[in-house]
Amino acid sequence: MALRACGFIVFRRLASCVPPDNIEYLLLQTSYGQHHWTPPKGHVDPGEDDLTTALRETKEEAGLGKEQLKVVDGFLQELRYEVRGKPKEVLYWLAELRDTGTAVTLSDEHQDYRWARLEEACTLAQYKDLQDTLRAASTHLQDKKQ
Repeated sequence: MALRACGFIVFRRLASCVPPDNIEYLLLQTSYGQHHWTPPKGHVDPGEDDLTTALRETKEEAGLGKEQLKVVDGFLQELRYEVRGKPKEVLYWLAELRDTGTAVTLSDEHQDYRWARLEEACTLAQYKDLQDTLRAASTHLQDKKQ
């Protein structure tokens, strides 16, 4: 059975820029391993549904709770890969930070965070499946003209 994790691609809109350059994505740098960059996500607890996991983990890892986020309808990406020889699946929803001035508060699992436009976010993300997910989020937002 695959290890399951859930999280959010969190973005904010900058009023000072013209779309689509007004979108920045939140990435967190892990404080362990190779210090990779990833959106907030984490493992599903027993009895917990996937969306609840995504909300809990985003609150724990970035200090952003459901009151600060607006979940975007119609976006859900599933990534499947192996970690140390074991299958893992990750579900990502898309959520907008309601107030761009809201502070990010990191947990001990992360040492840094960055708000990045799409191409920089993809460079930081390193993994093709996560890059594809970020690009899919961007396309979804452009198609919805949100």
